[in-house]
Amino acid sequence: MLNRTFFPSKQPFIFTLMLSFSQNSVLMRNKFLAYGIVLFLGSFALAWFFHGWIWLAVVIGIVLLLGIFDTLQTRHTILRNFPVLGYFRYFFEFISPELQQYFIERNIDGKPFSRQHRTIAYERSKNLESTTPFGTQQNITTSAYEGLRHSIYAAPILTELPRITVGGAQCKQPYDASLLNVSAMSFGALSANAVRAINLGAKRGHFFQNTGEGGLTKYHLEGGGDICWQIGTGYFGCRTPEGNFDSEKFREKANLPNVKMVELKISQGAKPGHGGVLPAAKNSGEISEIRGVVPHTDVISPPSHSAFSDAKGFIAFIARLRELCGGKPVGFKLCIGKTEEFIELCEEMNRQNIYPDFITVDGAEGGTGAAPLEFVDTVGVPLEPALIFVHQTLEKYGIREKLRLICSGKILTGASILRALALGADMCNSARGFMFSLGCIQALRCNTNKCPTGVATQDKMLMKGLDVTDKKDRVYYFHENTLKAAMELLAGCGKKNFSEVSMDMFMKGDEFVHLEDLYFPNYLDDYTKVKGPDALAHKKTGYRH
Repeated sequence: MLNRTFFPSKQPFIFTLMLSFSQNSVLMRNKFLAYGIVLFLGSFALAWFFHGWIWLAVVIGIVLLLGIFDTLQTRHTILRNFPVLGYFRYFFEFISPELQQYFIERNIDGKPFSRQHRTIAYERSKNLESTTPFGTQQNITTSAYEGLRHSIYAAPILTELPRITVGGAQCKQPYDASLLNVSAMSFGALSANAVRAINLGAKRGHFFQNTGEGGLTKYHLEGGGDICWQIGTGYFGCRTPEGNFDSEKFREKANLPNVKMVELKISQGAKPGHGGVLPAAKNSGEISEIRGVVPHTDVISPPSHSAFSDAKGFIAFIARLRELCGGKPVGFKLCIGKTEEFIELCEEMNRQNIYPDFITVDGAEGGTGAAPLEFVDTVGVPLEPALIFVHQTLEKYGIREKLRLICSGKILTGASILRALALGADMCNSARGFMFSLGCIQALRCNTNKCPTGVATQDKMLMKGLDVTDKKDRVYYFHENTLKAAMELLAGCGKKNFSEVSMDMFMKGDEFVHLEDLYFPNYLDDYTKVKGPDALAHKKTGYRH
């Protein structure tokens, strides 16, 4: 009978086996060599007399040679101590995201997006009925839950998708934008087919696609969709050989008819204080030519701009960009860090009487194709407090009505759009939502060039699996159906227009528990004092069955 210590319920068998061997006085590698040699000699002898068994000797011989190599190499301790068997550890580690997603994850689990949220994005992009059976799976009585206060007097559902005009008094070519648009994703981070499909979907749905800091490419232009050209610290697409800003290159591209807005990227929510990252595996010859960098090397943008170094220069640069692009809307994107620096920007705007046409606030929960873990997990202010701070600061300095406030950071559903508007935003951008519409399965391989769905890779074989003709329609339907969901929620709350959205529409899950404690303290104690200790029992028997 086998010892039960070999099969504990909560440990994979292979690791338990390795642990049990390591606890013996003789190291596993010595056992492997001894048993391997004996088995090889035995199989060789068997094959000598019975030629049909030669394959067994060959297989054992190969495994034995591999084990000898493992014991002699010095790079991997696991393989050195557990020859051959140690490969199982690397195999399970390699497929752990798939094991987690397919066998362990519940509907409301999964990071950054739950299975439930991914499913709703898939269904809406396929224009399917996005319903769920039996009731909520969320814990709706905790402070983490946030819900909407519906009205018993529901308003009529809007029939037209909402649009917002972007462009202040200093803008000569205002742009009529959708309430929901595609957040910044570069060609390089995304495949050419992904960029094409998004642009074609944006054209059909009349919303804009943000290029990301990787530059304005032919893939952004050939579909004819509206473009918000993002200029990052690397100035890709408008840079000198030394990596500085080239005004003539910028002027040439910014005045293209497809380019409707220009966004100056100051920082990104997923990695504020760190420049953009394109791993060497994704830096193809085509991308390096577009960006003006050495191919097949890591491309890391500077953490800050070389065109300015203070608030005064920053605001003056905004005016310069607007002049160069013919008066199109120009704004900037940032993740809030030091609040005093944003306050200084507001003061400088008033001092110079120069205002951006929009500001995009990116929350620390925002997405990225590649970033250092410490920056992803520990740097930047989340969207909710950041958006509230920016909105209130702009109001304090009398700037709020002069520009549009855009937000990005896990915008995926109609409810998340309403919440962002209630916090102060005018418009929303989504990146990963549109990636899901393209077929992204949250495989978490964006930084390896091995995205299995062809969305976030430059591997031509993987990219070939993404059919532009099919996916462009899914991009369109995701945008349309998500906005329709927001419009239905809006009507359910008794609001007739998105301008009426405010925080009084929302509640926390434990809010009414607190209200009960506030308005009815010690209610039962007072009741029994007046009616007597048997009052509750009498009250119970009063029900009719």
